[in-house]
Amino acid sequence: MFVINEAISINPTEFEFSYARSPGPGGQNVNKVNSKALLKWSIDRTQALPDAVKSRFRERFHRRISKDGCFTISSHRYRDQGRNTTDCLSKLRDLILEIFPEPITRKPAKVSKAAKRRRVDAKRRQAEKKHSRSRPGSDD
Repeated sequence: MFVINEAISINPTEFEFSYARSPGPGGQNVNKVNSKALLKWSIDRTQALPDAVKSRFRERFHRRISKDGCFTISSHRYRDQGRNTTDCLSKLRDLILEIFPEPITRKPAKVSKAAKRRRVDAKRRQAEKKHSRSRPGSDD
């Protein structure tokens, strides 16, 4: 089992790996060896994620999910397949852990009575200042 945290673990048979030639490091060997790892994971068919996490995952990473519901990650950071495969899995773990906690909804703060009073007093002082600049004897 591929363990994400204590609540989520994914069966490795859900992952589909493919390999391709990598633009990354490798020197002359880069033209001969398929070291780039491509991970495909069907987000629609998985039972490992709770529904709330699955919907947040789909909403957050919708550009990486194909029309048939496959989430794709690639890695070509290293020279060999094994390390790139491990890198793909660690990237997936990081993405799931990023959206796993339920987002905290912001409660709008109330303006205090003292702040309202200060605002009204400041407006009154400004109005009195402007009123004192008027011509003498031009009272309404």
